[in-house]
Amino acid sequence: MSGGEWTAVIGGIAILLDWIIRIVALVIIPRDRKPTAAMAWLLAIFLIPFVGIVLYLLIGNIRLPKQRMARQQAADRMIAERAAGVDLVADHDAWPDWFASTVAQNTRLTGLPVTSGNRARLIDDYQGSIDAMAADVATATRFVHVEFFIVAFDDTTRDFFAAMEAAVRRGVKVRLLMDHIASGKVPLHKATVAELDRIGVEWHYLLPVRPFKGQWQRPDLRNHRKIVVVDGVVGHMGSQNLIDRTYDSPKNVKRGLMWQELVARVTGPAVAELNAVFRSDWYAETGEVLGEEWNTPATAIPVATGPDALDCQVVPSGPAFESENNLRQFLTLVNSAQERVIITSPYFVPDEAMVYAITSAKLRGLDVQLFVSEIGDQGGVWHAQRSYYRALLTAGVRIFLYPGPYILHAKHLSIDDDVAVIGSSNMDIRSFALNFEVTLLVRGASFVADMREVEAKYRELGRELTLEEWEREPASATFLDGIARLTSALQ
Repeated sequence: MSGGEWTAVIGGIAILLDWIIRIVALVIIPRDRKPTAAMAWLLAIFLIPFVGIVLYLLIGNIRLPKQRMARQQAADRMIAERAAGVDLVADHDAWPDWFASTVAQNTRLTGLPVTSGNRARLIDDYQGSIDAMAADVATATRFVHVEFFIVAFDDTTRDFFAAMEAAVRRGVKVRLLMDHIASGKVPLHKATVAELDRIGVEWHYLLPVRPFKGQWQRPDLRNHRKIVVVDGVVGHMGSQNLIDRTYDSPKNVKRGLMWQELVARVTGPAVAELNAVFRSDWYAETGEVLGEEWNTPATAIPVATGPDALDCQVVPSGPAFESENNLRQFLTLVNSAQERVIITSPYFVPDEAMVYAITSAKLRGLDVQLFVSEIGDQGGVWHAQRSYYRALLTAGVRIFLYPGPYILHAKHLSIDDDVAVIGSSNMDIRSFALNFEVTLLVRGASFVADMREVEAKYRELGRELTLEEWEREPASATFLDGIARLTSALQ
């Protein structure tokens, strides 16, 4: 054949492959996927077929490897079996019906029940939070369990590492889990690993992506949890990673960015549930079942009494669960609120159901407020977040912008005057479907009052965004917002 004929044949094959990709995509992609996500993927494949299909093959499957899923399911069964029949609630009758149903939903999804007799102290000082964790590690006599999305050995965390080293020397077993990709990207990672090895901490990566070692799954499925448990009787959890406030990033230092967090120090039976989440992650990653010597049963943990005692339930979520546990919890709480809904989320990219729940709460006459950062550290997410402002402001939701150079990284939700959630989960599609997260559901007026004080600080330091101001945004900026919102659905 002549050169022109070969060109025609190759062109015909390319057109045929293009149509085959499109037809196959129409059959496969919508299956078991939310319509918005399916439409985003189909649009990507139809507009850029060959690039789109490569992206889909790389990050289009949210399922974990079979072995990892089997271990997680086995851990979930063990948790459910141990919790079955355990009732550590002081007074069921004191709950409103909607709270009882929320607790029941969480228990069915996770196997973890609610417990009474807890206390929780909020810490919004960055260094103070790490110092508090180190102080508790210094009291350990049996074990310390540490799990973070990002771990780094730097000047901010040096005392925490020293506390772990001292614990190991006392004969305390110290275990640490850290997300492979997130921690590995930190410039100080090699020094961090070397220090962990030097001081004798037993550590492992969460969700490692090492194809040549047979470890592979969708690379943006990450473990985003932050947990510290000491002897099974005191725990810390929230939004903060174990790293300097600048995340040890030259780019952040150049911009002057600093992270603002919120962490809860927890005592009481709920700590056993935090430890159960750590133990399940340890088993899922290592195959080692941690025996009861590395646990303190909820029934053996001293309980608090009095009006400040809290009902708490730990709610893990992530791609190993069949349902989006944190999304269901957030939806139930917002829809159940009777007076107010106050949301703090650094990355606010909700799905359609969440948007309807929030705006409907305002239409029902509730006081609805959203706290977000005025500036962003992730351009795509920041623009996607902005794409929701008009709909929220039009519905009457009040939006407060936390001022730069701080990134408001705290993640919490409070409704009415006695129920709140704090943890690692953002109010975004990634946290709902792709990340392993953990939150703490709390019922107690004293805890919510403390959270109200934190929210008041946000309000005082920040400024309110109005609809009139938003209407003056340039079209170029809102165009980018829309594009980012569309790509955010690629899950």
